[in-house]
Amino acid sequence: MKLQLVPASRGVLWVRQGFGVFFARPLAFFGLFGVLLLGMLAAQLLPWVGPLLFWASLPLVTLGFMLATQQVLLGRFPTPRVFLVPLRGDPTCSRAMWQLGALYAVAMLVVVGVHAWIDGGRMEALQVAATSGKATPESMVALLSDDRLQLSLLWFALAAGLLSLPFWHAPALVYWGGQSVGKALFFSTVACWRNKGAFAVYGLTGLAAVMAFALVSSILFALLGQPNMAALAMMPAVLVFTAVFYASLFFTFADCFEMPAASPEEKELPP
Repeated sequence: MKLQLVPASRGVLWVRQGFGVFFARPLAFFGLFGVLLLGMLAAQLLPWVGPLLFWASLPLVTLGFMLATQQVLLGRFPTPRVFLVPLRGDPTCSRAMWQLGALYAVAMLVVVGVHAWIDGGRMEALQVAATSGKATPESMVALLSDDRLQLSLLWFALAAGLLSLPFWHAPALVYWGGQSVGKALFFSTVACWRNKGAFAVYGLTGLAAVMAFALVSSILFALLGQPNMAALAMMPAVLVFTAVFYASLFFTFADCFEMPAASPEEKELPP
C-alpha cells in the first residue's frame, strides 16, 4: 500500500467527516461505543488481568470502528459484529491481530508501570483528597504542584502519545493491506510522521470543537439561570465527541494510504 502525503488542512476535513458519518448512524455508533464502555467496566472488575485484556483488545476496537464507518459509507447499519470480523476470516490476519493486541498490552503495561513508579501514589492521594470533601484549597494546590506528580503525568502523556503512532494505522494495514505486524507498525509510524501537520490540525480541531461546545453551553445555561446544567450537558457531549473520534479513524487511514484495487469501500464484510 502506497503512502500518501496530505496537506495539514486535511485534519479539519477528517473531523468534519467524523461528525458526518456519526450523525448518519448515531444509534449505531452509540451502540458500538456502549460495547466499548461495557468492556472498560468489566476490565475494572478483574485486577491486573482486566486492564491487560482491555488494552489487548484496543487494536481490534479501532479496526472495528473503521469497519463501522465503512459500512455507513456503503449505506448499511453497522452492528457490534464489526469487532469480530477481523478474527473470522484469514487465519494470518487473525493471528496478526492477536499479536498486535499482545504487543499493545505489554507496551501499555510498561507505560503504566513507569508512571506508577514515578508517581509513587501521589495521584491516588489526589483522588482521595478530591472525593473526601475535607481537602482545603491550599492542600489541593500542594498536591497538584508536586514535581513527581507532574512528571508522571508528563511521562504518561508523551509515552501514550508516541505509542499511538505505530498502532494508529497498523490494524487497518494488517486487515486491508495484508501486511505483517512488523511492517504494519513501521508504515503506520512513517505515515503519522510524514503527515504530522494533518494529524496536528486534526487533534487541534477536535479539541477546539470540545472547547467551543463547553463555552456555548456555559453561556446558554448561564443566560437561562441554570449554570450548573452546563456540567451535566458536557457528560453526554463527551460521549458524542469520543464516538465521533472513533468514527473519523477510517478517513485518516484512507487518506494516508493509496488503496489497492479492493479498496475499503469495496471490501464487504462477510455474512
